[in-house]
Amino acid sequence: MTAAPLRVLIADDHTVVRAGLRALLAGEPDLDVIAEAGSGEEAVRLGARLTPDVVLMDLRFAGPGQGIDGVEAVRRLGARAPGVAVVMLTSYAGRADVVRALEAGARGYVLKAGPPEELFQAVRTAAAGSMGLAAEIVGELVGQVVDPEQDLSHREIEVVRLLAEGRSNRGIAEALYLSEATVKTHLVRVYRKLRVENRAAAVSEAVRRGLLELT
Repeated sequence: MTAAPLRVLIADDHTVVRAGLRALLAGEPDLDVIAEAGSGEEAVRLGARLTPDVVLMDLRFAGPGQGIDGVEAVRRLGARAPGVAVVMLTSYAGRADVVRALEAGARGYVLKAGPPEELFQAVRTAAAGSMGLAAEIVGELVGQVVDPEQDLSHREIEVVRLLAEGRSNRGIAEALYLSEATVKTHLVRVYRKLRVENRAAAVSEAVRRGLLELT
């Protein structure tokens, strides 16, 4: 039996951008755009009422004085509909913006100028409960441990990097030439050290603590 398409809400203040995103997603049989929002407030209202699988959320809407931004919209939507995954879609790749979005509860971060395949992957990964970050974002965030007292090993940092790419346990095992059992052991240790309970939270907390830095 074929799985139902993932239900997607597009939130961006530019009509042309929304139309372009809708056209792109229409070419993917497993993705279905169910509504559009032109502001952060509207995104929260529609997201809470329609409970889509994923919201593609613009980081910065019309600007200062024009309503809430994407990060605040993520925070409010998370309070009203915690089961809805949000992927930030923006032109900005600054570390501070990424951290703000992840701390607010976003499960993905994709650049508007990036390839469509990254957008599709981020939507599917976020809907599956993992973290969907564009390759450029991961590349900017992943670096060396900046505070040794945090006590994540080099191998554990590699595991967190692969978590950020949305890899499954099997995918991490294949990338690092480990058994899946060993990967699970690393994940248990990462969760304990970061004091989190799931994969998305591990990536967000690692970034927040400064365990990963711009390269």
